[in-house]
Amino acid sequence: MNQPASTRFHCFRNDAMADNDATALAERIRTGEVSAQEVTAAAIERARLAAPVINGVVAERYQPALTQSQRPGAQTGPFAGVPTYIKDNTDVEGLPTGHGSQAVTPRVAKRTSPFAEQMLSQGYICLGKSTLPEFGFNASTEPAQGNPTRNPWNLDYSCGASSGGAAALVAAGVVPIAHANDGGGSIRIPAACCGLVGLKPTRGRVVDNDAARDLPVNIISDGVVTRSVRDTAGFLAHAESWFKNRKLPAIGHVHGPSGRQLRIGLVLDSINGHPTDPETRQTVEQTARYLEKLGHIVEPMDVPVASSFPEDFALYWGMLAFGVKARGKKLYHPDFDKTRVDGLTNGLDRMFRHQFWRLPAAIWRLKRSWHDYQRHMNDYDAVLTPVLGHTTPPLGHLNPDVPFDTLFERLTRYVSFTPLANATGAPAIALPMGESSQHLPISVQFMGRHGDERTLLEIAYALEANHPWPILNQATWATQA
Repeated sequence: MNQPASTRFHCFRNDAMADNDATALAERIRTGEVSAQEVTAAAIERARLAAPVINGVVAERYQPALTQSQRPGAQTGPFAGVPTYIKDNTDVEGLPTGHGSQAVTPRVAKRTSPFAEQMLSQGYICLGKSTLPEFGFNASTEPAQGNPTRNPWNLDYSCGASSGGAAALVAAGVVPIAHANDGGGSIRIPAACCGLVGLKPTRGRVVDNDAARDLPVNIISDGVVTRSVRDTAGFLAHAESWFKNRKLPAIGHVHGPSGRQLRIGLVLDSINGHPTDPETRQTVEQTARYLEKLGHIVEPMDVPVASSFPEDFALYWGMLAFGVKARGKKLYHPDFDKTRVDGLTNGLDRMFRHQFWRLPAAIWRLKRSWHDYQRHMNDYDAVLTPVLGHTTPPLGHLNPDVPFDTLFERLTRYVSFTPLANATGAPAIALPMGESSQHLPISVQFMGRHGDERTLLEIAYALEANHPWPILNQATWATQA
């Protein structure tokens, strides 16, 4: 049975953007086929169409963006003139930052944060800020007050999180690429829910944002969500030309699959004791068969981390919530009001307070996970896993107003594969490889060796070429112009 058209939304149109990815759009601007002004105007029109439906934008700068697009020579770089959004936990000069929380009064930033500066140096035109759940703690972009950000594939379902607004905007066709960041899966989860490519880089691959620098275990990486592998590869290559971490092997610009035969480990169930749901398992197993047909060796492997990892990461998650409440006035602004944080933040804070004495050992083990993972990866080029423990849930399932014990249980069942890459610092990529019975994307995850984003991109190119994933209503976009 086909999904009712009324539950889907997109704004692909017969305008200056068409259905181009960022690479194609940048080339059309560079050759003069379309102007940056025409593209920016088209993106703004799409954003206005999408705003009341998917609710992915929290702050806009449309007139300044138009003005910027009209200035000759104002856009330089490989993606000059391509419109984008920056996530609302990252400062952009002249735009407010609210962190998705009612406890924070958004203040206009006086400077652009280090990663946003690195990204925007590629020539993108920033249209505004995209939505996220409070402080990025949840796996669905649903505020306790206000409207949720909706999944364009089915408006009754979650778009994932924490980079939910970014993923919804890219999937719906508002922009071809958007900023995302990832402290436990927040690039890969919304990419998986919305049928996008989402790569979490190796720790230290891009410049650290302010929030990452003071953490005892730096679990945060910044990146992008895109509709094509080449956009992600192009972003990463040009980010590397702006900042090169000499402790990591260079990636370069990856343009396609390699001819190497790879040995890929297969993990179907998480170590947290919750089995993967049948539809997700089937998608991962089918992807393994695709890889074998491409000549790779795929074999089951043990989860490359200690059995204590889920509890240790949960405690660290709670520590972050405790830190936000305890130090919010210093971290954000003197008028930070901890009484206005949502139920998830409060619950994580309480959970941490009851177990805080375990933190030193948990941090030691989380730091040690880098070595455990590296040892397991000696015999493998990559690991194939689900992104999530089950298919995308409907809105409300992960709402912060759900009683904390229930919500926490749901989150640990759902977000059971992505945190490992954050603690170990390994690169990981989400790719849409299937479709659920609810006609929503189902994605798989590949994790790589430290510093080896190249292999992940090569795998992604091969799967994209041999088993291309759908773009939302791509076949019908022209009829909606």
